[in-house]
Amino acid sequence: MNDDIILGIETSCDDTAVALVDAHGHILSSVVASQLDVHAAFGGIYPEFAARAHITAILPAVHQAFREAGITPRDIRAIGVTRGPGLIGSLLVGLNAATGLGLAWRKPVIGINHLRGHLRSADLEQTRVTYPATVLLVSGGHTLLASMKSVTEMEMLGGTSDDSVGECYDKVGRMLGLGYPGGPVVDRLAMQGAPSIPFPRPVINKGLEFSFSGLKSAVARYMDTHADAPHADIAASFVQAVMDVLIKKSSLALKQHPSRSFVIVGGVAASPQLREEARKLCRKFKVELCLPPLRWSTDNAAMIALATFDYLNLSIIKKPAAELQLAMDSF
Repeated sequence: MNDDIILGIETSCDDTAVALVDAHGHILSSVVASQLDVHAAFGGIYPEFAARAHITAILPAVHQAFREAGITPRDIRAIGVTRGPGLIGSLLVGLNAATGLGLAWRKPVIGINHLRGHLRSADLEQTRVTYPATVLLVSGGHTLLASMKSVTEMEMLGGTSDDSVGECYDKVGRMLGLGYPGGPVVDRLAMQGAPSIPFPRPVINKGLEFSFSGLKSAVARYMDTHADAPHADIAASFVQAVMDVLIKKSSLALKQHPSRSFVIVGGVAASPQLREEARKLCRKFKVELCLPPLRWSTDNAAMIALATFDYLNLSIIKKPAAELQLAMDSF
């Protein structure tokens, strides 16, 4: 057994992801069975089809991950698996597979909060984050700001009351006829247009909370009444509104919680516009910008594996079961 390798399994949404990662964030193998072709026709995720696709993909992905890493199940310390949040059917496939493998291999199975996985993605391949840190998590399902004193000490600062920023990106992409997923395509189209449309900046002056439903609705209303408007200008104006909100809130968080690092994780962390605006913000506050490599910005199993070490290396694993469960349930 190698105490420095963990098998990570991530099935919270559409892709079936499996990875083997060591305690330093080095990735021995990463296998992803994409479902993009399954869901593209629907313009979004079809939960029932997602769960069915996970069932057929999960065990072949596990076997492939071990082959690529050149190790066997005897060489791992534990299995980390996403326990939520996510699509219930998809989550159950990953959890059941991890539980069965853990019993067969006599390895501990640790349930990992999907968001904590994203928080750890910035340290994949190399350690980047120094604490204290301010974290902006922006993905298809979540938008939040947090302050972290260490890898295990986190304070939530604000979240979204309705849509996540990633969901808003995808829905605007669908309005513009750009297909699914819309985020990367919207960003590329925005670079060709001018941010000339005065879309609202929801709750931009109301603390650290987010709201994107109104912005999404404003884009829909504008397109209904301006059928000939250049799509590039609509995309550019939408992206600028999003950036204004994210950067204004992040600036306020950095003022209130002095940090050594500003960490951006989640799928929207791949946005070139957000990365550029974040660089400017970090120069202003003289903090280090910490971003996961582009391939680890979206959902992946490597981040789940790395987050698993946080639990295995903590003293909480030696505490009574009730306290351990409380610690596992806490974000």
